[in-house]
Amino acid sequence: MQTQAYGEWPSPVDAAMAAAHDGSPEYVGFVGDEVWWTEPRPAEAGRRTLVRRHADGTEESVLPAPWNVRSRVIEYGGHPWAGAVCDGVPLVVFAHFPDQRLYRWQPGAEPAPLTPVSTVGPGLRWAEPVVLPERGEVWCVLEEFTGDGPSDVRRVLAAVPLDGSAAEDRGAVRELTGERHRFVTGPRLSPDGTRAAWIGWDHPRMPWDGTELVVADVAADGTLTGARAVAGGPEESVPQADWTHDNRLLYASDRTGWWNLYRDGEPVCPRPEEFAGPLWKLGQRWFAPLDGGLIAVLHGKGAQRLAVLDPETCEVVDAAGPWSEFGPTLAALGERVVAVGASPHSSYEVVELDTRTGRARVIGAAHRDAVDPAFYPEPEVRTFTGPDGREIHAQVYPPRSPDRTGPAGELPPYVIWAHGGPTGRFPLVLDLEIAYFTSRGIGVAEVNYGGSTGYGREYRNRLRGEWGVVDVEDCAAVARALAEEGVADPARLAVRGGSAGGWTTAASLTTTDVYACGTIIYPVLDLTGWGTGETHDFESQYLETLIGPRAEVPERYEERSPVTHADRLSAPFLLLQGLDDVICPPVQCERFLARLAGRGVPHAYITFEGEGHGFRRADTMVRALEAELSLYAQAFGLKTRGIPALELTP
Repeated sequence: MQTQAYGEWPSPVDAAMAAAHDGSPEYVGFVGDEVWWTEPRPAEAGRRTLVRRHADGTEESVLPAPWNVRSRVIEYGGHPWAGAVCDGVPLVVFAHFPDQRLYRWQPGAEPAPLTPVSTVGPGLRWAEPVVLPERGEVWCVLEEFTGDGPSDVRRVLAAVPLDGSAAEDRGAVRELTGERHRFVTGPRLSPDGTRAAWIGWDHPRMPWDGTELVVADVAADGTLTGARAVAGGPEESVPQADWTHDNRLLYASDRTGWWNLYRDGEPVCPRPEEFAGPLWKLGQRWFAPLDGGLIAVLHGKGAQRLAVLDPETCEVVDAAGPWSEFGPTLAALGERVVAVGASPHSSYEVVELDTRTGRARVIGAAHRDAVDPAFYPEPEVRTFTGPDGREIHAQVYPPRSPDRTGPAGELPPYVIWAHGGPTGRFPLVLDLEIAYFTSRGIGVAEVNYGGSTGYGREYRNRLRGEWGVVDVEDCAAVARALAEEGVADPARLAVRGGSAGGWTTAASLTTTDVYACGTIIYPVLDLTGWGTGETHDFESQYLETLIGPRAEVPERYEERSPVTHADRLSAPFLLLQGLDDVICPPVQCERFLARLAGRGVPHAYITFEGEGHGFRRADTMVRALEAELSLYAQAFGLKTRGIPALELTP
């Protein structure tokens, strides 16, 4: 074991390796007996492909470049594909990202469009398709722009003909619902085909604030009648609904303060833990009813595990295996369950659980160690104490290398990570971006600050009216605690985050003196602009709860904004921004930098063409990671080799 300064350790985890392993399989589903899913391709301009697992266990990417299976509904997207077996052959319908049309595809043929192109605003978008060959239709969510503004939009459930007759004719699309709600999820049909269920909500609520679960009858001609709300409300979030094998309505609700399950309105094994999560993408699934009456579930406080729930006995049996975290993308067929799981020592992989035998196995996107696992970060799940004695949940990753240690008496630098959302949480999984730093001797602490999900509604609601306060205080409390414990060097602390985490980073740098530098990634920086037309419709009134009603506290919007306090900023920073970002647009960064002009604060601003909200291209991620490491090297006085020097300009 050699002694070397923290932050200067040699590491086999380079930026290209971290970029190549970025992303996760998603949107698993069955086509007949086969399991299909989407998978990222960072090296192919960040597209997502559709992967088919054949009966013999082989995997095939069925759609070559440039096909990109991804929906833009509500900008964050949703389940972009569905399939069925027709005459013994798979029939798949998917949304193609560049034009957002629905396409029909079968093996041996080229994809054929099912929906038209609209020249109004961003056009027509589709999500959560359900293929109904017996009706000759695909039912889905339609998002239709009626003007050029981000909020000139309507959303309804719609039926698209499978024969392609609507490919050039908007009038051939049959609308199933009126505009009862501003936002809707896709329809879930009961096994007997007589009822459909979906979820809706309206501004200013977000889906984790309050939604309505709506049920309608399906007439013989395929129309929906008698739509009525059966659960939910302004302060009750229902993020998912489905039907049991015997046509009973199963849904998750947080009416008790925790997302628990209900069947026909009656609680199913209530427990003080989460059986669902925040609905950021349409079609996320935390549970799946099985034919025998059992329910496959994700559950837990913080990290969510895969389990089988017996609603009659309230027994919950976790799937055996190394996976400690599962993404909200479950699918079931008979007694088979397919999920996407990971652990601190393995990346996300497609897992199948046979509930009859209890056997779980990897069936797709299998994890393979890119380097010696001794270089992987080892998390410490911690609970810190914040202001007023409140709990703060975090995951701490100390520096780790099999052949290096820091000098006696020296403490390592640490980077505090703030997650996006802000209604979200850091998953407890292997992340090679974290390994990129920890294997070099730089510690990382992921802070699930007040407002994060996974710990009940009370914890989630801490951020109401307090965004830019509670998140900043909680991150600073973790940083200070690590320094006071003798874990981190108090003079070499940094903060970083993307999206809402970029907001927390910028707010931290402008309102505290805890950090020596920071990395701000596609951030919110100016609430007065962001809340008045500079973002997409989905989050356009998010600030009504995060900050407070604009009509009542207009001054708070300016007072909280980092752009207002740019004159307080003295620490060097890196600002990274996608030029195609419509959620946190570049104008936010430009306004912030204009306020800093002439103040002599060392910084770098790097923009990326073709990138939106969340970097997906390998070359983008490589440049961003190397620039971030170079920032820390300069701020912490480190010597790095083989990393392009980031030019910081005052």
